[in-house]
Amino acid sequence: MAALEGVAATAPGEPLAARMRPQTLDEVVGQEHIVGPGKLLRRIIESDKVSSMILWGPPGSGKTTLAEVIAHQTHAHFVRLNAVSAGVADLRKIAEEAKKQRFMGQRTILFVDEIHRFNKSQQDAILPHVERGVVTLIGATTENPSFEVNSALLSRSRVFVLRALDETQIIAILRRALADPERGLGRWHVTVAEAVLQQVAIFASGDARTALNVLELAVVGSGEPVADGEPVEITTEMIEDAMQHRALQYDKGGDQHYDMISALHKAVRGSDPDGSLYWLVRMLEAGEDPLYLARRIIRMASEDIGLADPQALSICVAAQQGVHFVGMPEAGVILAEAVVYLAAAPKSNAVYNAYNQIRAEIMNGHNDPVPLWIRNAPTGLMKKLGYGKEYKYAHDYYKDMEIEDPERPPAGKLQEYLPESLVGRHFYEPGKQGKEDSIRKWLEKKSQDQTDQ
Repeated sequence: MAALEGVAATAPGEPLAARMRPQTLDEVVGQEHIVGPGKLLRRIIESDKVSSMILWGPPGSGKTTLAEVIAHQTHAHFVRLNAVSAGVADLRKIAEEAKKQRFMGQRTILFVDEIHRFNKSQQDAILPHVERGVVTLIGATTENPSFEVNSALLSRSRVFVLRALDETQIIAILRRALADPERGLGRWHVTVAEAVLQQVAIFASGDARTALNVLELAVVGSGEPVADGEPVEITTEMIEDAMQHRALQYDKGGDQHYDMISALHKAVRGSDPDGSLYWLVRMLEAGEDPLYLARRIIRMASEDIGLADPQALSICVAAQQGVHFVGMPEAGVILAEAVVYLAAAPKSNAVYNAYNQIRAEIMNGHNDPVPLWIRNAPTGLMKKLGYGKEYKYAHDYYKDMEIEDPERPPAGKLQEYLPESLVGRHFYEPGKQGKEDSIRKWLEKKSQDQTDQ
C-alpha cells in the first residue's frame, strides 16, 4: 500500500540512518535558522499548530526528519505518502479517511515525500482538500518548488528552505551514532579518530544519510562487532573501502546544475582560471553533459570576451568540435583548455550590450522602414520609387581613399544606414581591453572625421 499510517518505531534491522533519525526538535542537528529557539517552524511544531508547508532542501538535510518530529509530537492523524509510488487513487482514499477523522474532531496531516514527483493531475487532486482544510499538507522536495509545485498549491503552503549540513554538524551526528547504545553503535564500542570522521564528513557533502551509511558499512565490513566486546577501531582504509567512489551531489535538471554553471560563468568573467577550472571539473566529474558545457563556453566567448579577443570564439568552437569528436573522459582536458583561455583573455561585453540595446529598441521603439537608399531594387518599378537611389557602393569609394590602418576601413561613414528615428544613436561602445581598443580608437577617429566634415 502506498500510504503508511501512524508513527512506525525503528526496528533493529533498519539502516543506521533510519534508526538515528531524530524524534524531537532537540535531537535535530542544523537548520537553526528555521528550528532554532523562537523560530517560526519550531513554534508551530511545539504548539501543534502545523499548517501546510513545503520543506525544500538538498538530500540528507533533514526534510523527512522534520516530518518525523512532527509525527511524534502532533496529536493529529499523521499519514505518510511517497510520491514515487502513490497515485490519485491513494490521495482520494486518504482524503475520504481524513473527512471521517475531521468529523470526529481530529486533524489529518499528510506528509508527501518527493512531492516534486507528483504530476499536475496528482497535485490538482490534493489541492481542494488542502483548500478546505481536510488535510494539512507537508511536502518534502529536493527540487525548487517554484518550478515543481503548482502555483495554487504553493500559494497555500509556507516554504521552509533547509540548508546542507556543514562538516561540523555531520561529525556531531556521527559521534551521536557512535555513542548511542540503543539506536546507534554504542554497544559495540566503535572508535574512530577525528581525522577519519572528518574524511567521512567531507565525503558526505552535507548529506547526513550518506555519512551514516558510510560509517555503518565500514563497521559491518570490519567483521561482526560483538556487544560489550573489544573496541573496534575504524581506520582510514576501512572508510575508503566503504566509500569506493565519491558520488558527487548533482542534479542535471535542478538547482545545482544552474548554480554551478553560474559559478563557472562568473569565474571566467572574473578572470580566475583556478575557479573556472574548479567548477568545470566539478560539473564534469558529477556527470554533466560535456556538449552542454561546450555550448555555454561558446556563449561566454561572445558575451564576456567578444572582440577584445576574437580568437576566443574560434578556440571555443574548436573545443566543441573536439569534445564531439573525442568524447569523455579525454574531452575534459579540451574544455579545460578553452576555459583557461577565456579566463585569461581580455574582457569586453560591448557586443553583448549593443545586441541587448538594439533588441530593446526593436521591441519598444518605432521600427521605422528601411531607408530607400539602402533598399534593393530588383525591378524597374522599385527603381522608379527610389529604391537604391543614391546608394554608395563602398568598394568604389574605398579604393580611392587613403588607408591609415590596413586592418580597418577608412575612417568616416559613407552614408547613413540607421532608420531615421535612430540617426546619431550609438549602440556599440567598445572597451579598452585587447583588440577592441583598436576598434574604439578607429571609431573615435571616424566620429571626429565626420564632425570635421
